[in-house]
Amino acid sequence: MRLHIAILLLTLHCLAQACEPEQAQNGCKIYGAACTCGYGCKTEYIYRTRRSCLNALRERSSNVCSRKPCMRGICTQTVQEPGFACKCEGTGYYGQRCEKACPTAAWRGLVFPHECVVI
Repeated sequence: MRLHIAILLLTLHCLAQACEPEQAQNGCKIYGAACTCGYGCKTEYIYRTRRSCLNALRERSSNVCSRKPCMRGICTQTVQEPGFACKCEGTGYYGQRCEKACPTAAWRGLVFPHECVVI
Protein backbone atom coordinates (compact mmCIF):
# COMPACT_ATOMS: atom_id res chain seq x y z
CA MET A 1 0.00 0.00 0.00
CA ARG A 2 2.79 2.45 0.87
CA LEU A 3 4.48 1.66 -2.43
CA HIS A 4 1.29 2.56 -4.31
CA ILE A 5 1.03 5.86 -2.44
CA ALA A 6 4.69 6.64 -3.15
CA ILE A 7 4.21 5.89 -6.85
CA LEU A 8 1.08 8.06 -6.94
CA LEU A 9 2.90 10.98 -5.28
CA LEU A 10 5.84 10.61 -7.66
CA THR A 11 3.47 10.55 -10.63
CA LEU A 12 1.70 13.69 -9.41
CA HIS A 13 5.05 15.39 -8.89
CA CYS A 14 6.18 14.47 -12.43
CA LEU A 15 2.90 15.68 -13.92
CA ALA A 16 3.25 18.99 -12.14
CA GLN A 17 6.84 19.31 -13.39
CA ALA A 18 5.57 19.18 -17.00
CA CYS A 19 3.98 22.60 -16.39
CA GLU A 20 5.32 25.89 -15.22
CA PRO A 21 4.72 26.00 -11.44
CA GLU A 22 2.04 28.70 -11.77
CA GLN A 23 0.31 26.65 -14.51
CA ALA A 24 -0.33 23.50 -12.42
CA GLN A 25 -3.63 22.98 -10.62
CA ASN A 26 -6.15 20.45 -9.35
CA GLY A 27 -9.00 20.15 -11.79
CA CYS A 28 -10.95 17.98 -14.19
CA LYS A 29 -10.98 17.36 -17.93
CA ILE A 30 -13.20 15.58 -20.40
CA TYR A 31 -11.42 12.38 -21.39
CA GLY A 32 -13.33 10.27 -23.87
CA ALA A 33 -16.89 10.09 -22.53
CA ALA A 34 -16.10 10.83 -18.86
CA CYS A 35 -14.71 13.48 -16.56
CA THR A 36 -11.26 12.69 -15.20
CA CYS A 37 -10.04 14.71 -12.25
CA GLY A 38 -6.48 15.07 -11.05
CA TYR A 39 -3.49 17.37 -10.86
CA GLY A 40 -1.85 18.80 -13.96
CA CYS A 41 -1.55 21.75 -16.30
CA LYS A 42 -4.35 24.33 -16.41
CA THR A 43 -4.49 23.95 -20.18
CA GLU A 44 -5.43 20.29 -19.81
CA TYR A 45 -7.42 20.28 -16.54
CA ILE A 46 -9.63 23.18 -17.58
CA TYR A 47 -12.55 22.55 -15.20
CA ARG A 48 -12.01 23.59 -11.59
CA THR A 49 -14.65 21.19 -10.21
CA ARG A 50 -16.15 17.82 -11.12
CA ARG A 51 -19.58 19.49 -11.30
CA SER A 52 -18.45 21.99 -13.96
CA CYS A 53 -16.83 19.17 -15.93
CA LEU A 54 -20.01 17.08 -15.77
CA ASN A 55 -22.08 20.08 -16.88
CA ALA A 56 -19.79 20.53 -19.89
CA LEU A 57 -20.00 16.80 -20.61
CA ARG A 58 -23.80 17.05 -20.69
CA GLU A 59 -23.45 19.87 -23.22
CA ARG A 60 -21.52 17.69 -25.66
CA SER A 61 -21.76 20.32 -28.38
CA SER A 62 -19.37 22.47 -26.35
CA ASN A 63 -16.80 19.67 -26.35
CA VAL A 64 -14.86 19.83 -29.60
CA CYS A 65 -13.73 16.20 -29.06
CA SER A 66 -17.32 15.03 -29.54
CA ARG A 67 -16.85 15.97 -33.22
CA LYS A 68 -13.94 13.49 -33.39
CA PRO A 69 -11.27 15.80 -34.85
CA CYS A 70 -8.48 13.24 -34.33
CA MET A 71 -8.10 10.74 -37.15
CA ARG A 72 -6.39 8.38 -34.67
CA GLY A 73 -5.30 8.56 -31.05
CA ILE A 74 -7.04 10.19 -28.11
CA CYS A 75 -8.65 13.63 -28.18
CA THR A 76 -8.35 15.89 -25.15
CA GLN A 77 -10.22 19.18 -24.87
CA THR A 78 -7.96 22.18 -24.21
CA VAL A 79 -8.36 25.91 -23.62
CA GLN A 80 -5.87 26.82 -26.34
CA GLU A 81 -6.87 26.98 -30.00
CA PRO A 82 -8.06 24.86 -31.76
CA GLY A 83 -9.68 23.63 -28.50
CA PHE A 84 -8.30 20.07 -28.60
CA ALA A 85 -5.09 18.09 -28.64
CA CYS A 86 -4.64 14.65 -30.20
CA LYS A 87 -2.37 12.20 -28.39
CA CYS A 88 -0.89 10.08 -31.18
CA GLU A 89 1.67 8.03 -29.24
CA GLY A 90 1.50 4.34 -30.08
CA THR A 91 -0.67 4.78 -33.19
CA GLY A 92 2.07 4.92 -35.83
CA TYR A 93 0.95 8.41 -36.80
CA TYR A 94 1.75 12.02 -35.82
CA GLY A 95 0.51 15.53 -36.59
CA GLN A 96 -2.15 17.82 -35.14
CA ARG A 97 -4.87 15.24 -35.94
CA CYS A 98 -2.64 12.13 -36.03
CA GLU A 99 -2.97 12.23 -39.81
CA LYS A 100 0.66 11.75 -40.91
CA ALA A 101 2.18 8.27 -41.06
CA CYS A 102 5.37 7.81 -39.06
CA PRO A 103 8.46 7.37 -41.23
CA THR A 104 9.85 3.87 -41.52
CA ALA A 105 13.44 4.99 -42.16
CA ALA A 106 15.61 7.65 -40.56
CA TRP A 107 14.98 11.13 -41.90
CA ARG A 108 17.94 12.96 -43.33
CA GLY A 109 18.59 16.13 -41.33
CA LEU A 110 15.06 16.33 -39.94
CA VAL A 111 13.83 15.78 -36.40
CA PHE A 112 12.09 12.44 -35.95
CA PRO A 113 8.57 13.04 -34.53
CA HIS A 114 8.47 12.09 -30.84
CA GLU A 115 5.05 10.41 -31.31
CA CYS A 116 6.78 7.89 -33.58
CA VAL A 117 9.43 6.81 -31.07
CA VAL A 118 8.58 3.40 -29.61
CA ILE A 119 10.22 2.56 -26.32
